[in-house]
Parts: sequence; C-alpha cells; structure tokens
Amino acid sequence: MSETELPPAPQRYPTVPWATLMGRALQLKCPRCGQGAMFNGPLSTLERCSNCHLKYERAPGYFLGSIYINYALTAFAITVTYIVLHFGFRWSNTQLAFPLAGFCCVFPALAFRHTRALWLAMDCHSDESLMEIDDPEEN
Repeated sequence: MSETELPPAPQRYPTVPWATLMGRALQLKCPRCGQGAMFNGPLSTLERCSNCHLKYERAPGYFLGSIYINYALTAFAITVTYIVLHFGFRWSNTQLAFPLAGFCCVFPALAFRHTRALWLAMDCHSDESLMEIDDPEEN
C-alpha cells in the first residue's frame, strides 16, 4: 500500500436504532447482533457474544455506570410508590418504612442484569466503533 492509499474501512454491522438497542437490552441479548445472550447465570456476564463476538466488558470497571442506572430506577420507583401510597392511600410513614426498605434491598439485585444490558446498549449507541466487525482472535 502506498502512502496515498487509505486503509480499507472496517466492516460494520448496520447501525441499530435506539429503540431496537433498548429492546435487545431488556431481552438481555447482545446489543450489536441481537442474537447472543449476555449472561450465563444470575450474576455472571459472559465475556463475549456467542454470535458476533462483541466483547461485553471493554475494560475493568466498565459496568460501573450501570450502577447509576440501577440507582436511578430504584429511586424513581421508591419516590413514585411513596407518593401514591402516602398521599393517595394515606399510608403512614411507619407503614411504608419496612416495605420500601425491603424494596430498596431486593429491586437492585433483580435489576442487576437489565441495567448492565442497558448500559452496554447505551454505549453501543454512543460509540459507533462497537458496531465494527472485529476478529475475536485479535482480542
């Protein structure tokens, strides 16, 4: 290749619309191809997609941002539930304390996988390089 020639453009998966990415995340599927599973257990994220070989955890601490999503969903659910039950149904703070505290402990654990999938889907939307076809042998 001479100095004036450009290297070939990388092959890419087609750009995926935002709604499709979110749908794949809610189904716990690979955001790039929509085929491979992201998890092989309740808390165990696979290293790569079995179909397109997208590396899920790009760097140590990559999924830290999913904690913010989890926190926001928990805080929103607690706030709405408190307002509805306290002001709509006249439950006292004493009646609400135990159930809402229990929700704060259980919901984040149940939402763990979905918030990780949402984080990766949002990253695929904002970083187009994740849609490039890579050779799994290189990584």
